[in-house]
Amino acid sequence: MRRLFGLLGVLLAAHLVLSFVRPEGAATPPVGEGLDIGIVFDLGGRGDKSFNDGAYLGAERAMRELGARVRFVEPGEGSDREAGLRLLAAEGMDLVIGVGFIFTDDLTELANEYPNVAFAGVDYAVTVDRAGNPVAPPANLAALKFREEQGSFLVGALAALVGNSKKLGFIGGMDSPLIHKFEVGYAAGVKAVCPDCQVISQYAGVTPEAFRNPGRGKELALSAYQQGVNVIYHASGSTGLGVFEAARTMQKFGIGVDADQFNEAPGFVLSSMIKRVDNAVFDMIARVKDERFEGGVYQYGLEQDGVGYVYDDNNRALIPDSVRARLEQLKADIIAGKIIVPSSR
Repeated sequence: MRRLFGLLGVLLAAHLVLSFVRPEGAATPPVGEGLDIGIVFDLGGRGDKSFNDGAYLGAERAMRELGARVRFVEPGEGSDREAGLRLLAAEGMDLVIGVGFIFTDDLTELANEYPNVAFAGVDYAVTVDRAGNPVAPPANLAALKFREEQGSFLVGALAALVGNSKKLGFIGGMDSPLIHKFEVGYAAGVKAVCPDCQVISQYAGVTPEAFRNPGRGKELALSAYQQGVNVIYHASGSTGLGVFEAARTMQKFGIGVDADQFNEAPGFVLSSMIKRVDNAVFDMIARVKDERFEGGVYQYGLEQDGVGYVYDDNNRALIPDSVRARLEQLKADIIAGKIIVPSSR
């Protein structure tokens, strides 16, 4: 009886917290047979033109192709993200996904608390023990990792090959190990084709709020452009919208991240480093449906179509055929292991 009252208390607390959260999708707990998926978005939410939107696209595909029923939770200002995950787990979802590395600790705790529920974390931060060895996540938790450094390498090479300047720019959101992967991969790509080029790197802040500050993004980008930079690659969530605004103002180029961001500044987006969060989310949902789900670390790189860069009708005129061929050769060399792209400073 005490356990029953305890569970009721937890659910009541979660519902109270979620009164400050904007839920989307199904409004009621799962009923009957079917594949029930719960997804909690990170800061920026839907419409970030970045990895939250990527997760949504993967779920949308699962609804179409796998018949999944998906409930989305978008945390509001100052609300407790853990409460959204907890509510979905307590309601018996087949898979609960947290979008963003900020969910790492909450997912680990809940995976241990709900061993019969499958969990997945986009950008889950794998920790290491005192000996420096990776600590495996709980058996029912999939850590979805991306080789952002590989895709960033390619757009770095692109920026150097067409930028007409020895100075290239990088703007990150939160100064953190995850975003460092984008920075060092980009710098390695620049140096691979232009050894004497310089990368000017800047960060919007040291807290998660740094991912949604377009004003700060514009300020940093204007500073870089005024120093002679012609191309800036951003990895900063909606802060990058300010980068594109600066690119329009200065008539220079920005490179998008996570999703194709051409429409944010048509004519001024050289390309985008696409991070296929949609593929990873769909893959996990399909594994659950086919009863193939296993916890562990999943890596999505160039070989797995987990990262890449945009080359289509919108930007083809900006990328000469010779540059395109060079990028494709670099991509093949990375997949073949001939080029090892660094992932940390």
